Amino acid sequence: MAEENVYQVADWNGQSGERWVAYQARLDAMMAVFGQAAIEAAAPATGERVLDVGCGAGASSLDLAARVGAGGQVLGVDISEPLIGRARVLAPQDTPVLFQVADASSTELPEGAFDILFSRFGVMFFDDPTAAFAHMRRALKPGARVAFVCWRGMAENDWVRLPMGAIKGIVPPTAPPDSEAPGPFSLGDPGRVARILTAAGFIDIAIAPFDASIPFGEGGTRDAAIDDAVEMTLEVGPLSRALAGQPDGIRARASAAVRAAFAGCPGERSVMIDAAAWIVTARNPAS
Repeated sequence: MAEENVYQVADWNGQSGERWVAYQARLDAMMAVFGQAAIEAAAPATGERVLDVGCGAGASSLDLAARVGAGGQVLGVDISEPLIGRARVLAPQDTPVLFQVADASSTELPEGAFDILFSRFGVMFFDDPTAAFAHMRRALKPGARVAFVCWRGMAENDWVRLPMGAIKGIVPPTAPPDSEAPGPFSLGDPGRVARILTAAGFIDIAIAPFDASIPFGEGGTRDAAIDDAVEMTLEVGPLSRALAGQPDGIRARASAAVRAAFAGCPGERSVMIDAAAWIVTARNPAS
């Protein structure tokens, strides 16, 4: 399967979306430190309005809502109906947040309405990222701020590096994906990020590395945590796609190899892995 055909609306409304809902708590725990770093970079203030792009099950939107308070408003948008459904369930009553099933790159947004454009790992999947950011910029007030976090390279992120390295020699290799095709690592090149945002009309672009050790999987014991990490990587992410259609024997060998790779990581009730991202900030021109 070509990488550019993997991240489609139908999939996020089907199997992928349902799997993310099933693992929502663990995935949010994995990404939490990155989301908080991006929120600090955005510096939301009381009363501000925020557009949260690719909000998933809403964890980042709820964190933003706590910062803007009752006088503010957060609009969380995502293409996945299952994830937005989960976000609506998790949102406490009277929280200043709305969730909408929509593609932020093309859906009609209120013009000049938002103080901040934010995303926690939700802007790497656009077919035409320059056009997408230009479209979203029209929804921002003059001088509005942009802050998002996106993954750096695949080789720097153990959640994909370890399992994909473990299955070499077990699963037939596939052609490497186009580095600019929609996917988790499409914004791994900071030069490309700067070019996209500049072409979309943003100014004051800053791109800073952010590294963290993060929990992957969880369990009451170390063995249970490793088992959970293996199960999660078999269900969500690049390994799940690499193993699609493989016979049971290959899947069993791959699972054992991935377990051995995770067993070398620290952690007792989670497998602690290294992860690397960019914290990107920019600004809409004042006029």
